[in-house]
Amino acid sequence: MTSSNPLLVTKLGISTPIIQAPMAGVTTPALAAAVSNAGALGSLGVAAMGADGARTAIRETRALTDKPFNINVFCHPPATLDAARQSAWIAYLAPEFAKFGAAAPAELREIYTSFLADEAMYKMLLDERPAVVSFHFGLPRTEWIKALHDAGIVLLASATNLDEAKRIEAAGIDAIVAQGIEAGGHRGFFEDAGDRGPNVDEGLGTLALVRLLVEKTTLPVIAAGGIMDGAGIAAALALGAQAAQLGTAFVACPESSADAAYRAALTSAKPPRTAMIRAISGRPARGFANRLWELEQAADRPLVAGYPMAYDAGKALGAAAKAKGDSHYAAQWAGQAAPLARALPAADLVAALRTETRATLDALRTLII
Repeated sequence: MTSSNPLLVTKLGISTPIIQAPMAGVTTPALAAAVSNAGALGSLGVAAMGADGARTAIRETRALTDKPFNINVFCHPPATLDAARQSAWIAYLAPEFAKFGAAAPAELREIYTSFLADEAMYKMLLDERPAVVSFHFGLPRTEWIKALHDAGIVLLASATNLDEAKRIEAAGIDAIVAQGIEAGGHRGFFEDAGDRGPNVDEGLGTLALVRLLVEKTTLPVIAAGGIMDGAGIAAALALGAQAAQLGTAFVACPESSADAAYRAALTSAKPPRTAMIRAISGRPARGFANRLWELEQAADRPLVAGYPMAYDAGKALGAAAKAKGDSHYAAQWAGQAAPLARALPAADLVAALRTETRATLDALRTLII
C-alpha cells in the first residue's frame, strides 16, 4: 500500500531519516541532544526512571537542544506475583552471588512500573509535551493515545510482526518501528508466553518485516535491527522504510552512559557473540552472551523469574560482580551487526551515516539490472 501520511521526516521535524534508539539505561540527555542537533532524532529511554526522573531528563535535554527528540516508555503487562518461582530463581543464582562475597536478595521487586499503570508518567508527558513519544512491548489505553495526540505529540510504536503492526495502525499511532530479530535489546513483542512457554516470536528479520509492513499497512515504517552504517540505512529506505532506527551504533559514542567494559567489548577487534537472553531481565533481549546466558542454558535450571522481577536479581548480581572487576554478568545489549560499531562523537556519527547513505544511494542509481 502507498502511505497516505506526509513524509515521516517532516512529521518528526528532522532533516535526515535517522533515529537513535531509546536504549533505556544507555541513553543520556547529552546523547539525545547531540543526535537531534545533528539533524536526526535523538531518543531517551525513561521506562526505568519514574515520572520525576523522566521529567528531569526531558528538561536537561531541552537545555541542550531546541530540536525534537523522542521519549520511550514500556507497555508490558504489569507484573504478577509468583513467590515460588521467584524463590527458586533466587536460590539458583545464590552461588553466583557467593562468588563475589554477596548475598542474593531475599525477594524480588518490580523495579519499575509499566506505562500501562503509570498515571504519573502519563500526566508528566502531557505536561512536558515532548515532540515524540514511542511505545515498546505494546500500546497504552485508547484514551491516553488520544490525549497524547491532542497534545501535539507524534506517536511511534514497535512491532515484531504484522499482527502487532495492524494493532498499531488501528490504534491511530503515527508510525511503526519494525523491529527485526537482529536488533539489540529487548524484543518488543506484545505478548510473552513466558519461560518455556510456546514460542510466540516469529523471529522475523528486518528485511522481511519492513517489506511486510510497507506493503500491508498504510503507516510510515521505521526499520530497526542490524543497521550500523549508511549502507544499512540505504537498504532500509530501498525496502520502503521512511527512516532507520539505530541503537548499537550509538552505544560507543562518548555521550552514552555505557561503562568501560561495555565499550571495550563493543569496540574490540573481535566482539563477543550476541544471543537472545531471558535470564537477565525475564524477557528475551539480545546482548553479548554472558554468564547469565550460560546459566540459562542449563537443562535443570528453574524457570526464570518473571519480567521485570528477574531484572532485580540480574542488576544486583551484575553490580556485585562489577564491584570485584568482573563484567561477565552485565547487561550489554547489542545487535547482530555489533562488530561494525565505531567510537565516534554522536554528531560525527550522524554526519558519517548521512554521507554513507547518500553515497550508497548514488551508487545504486548507477546499477543496471
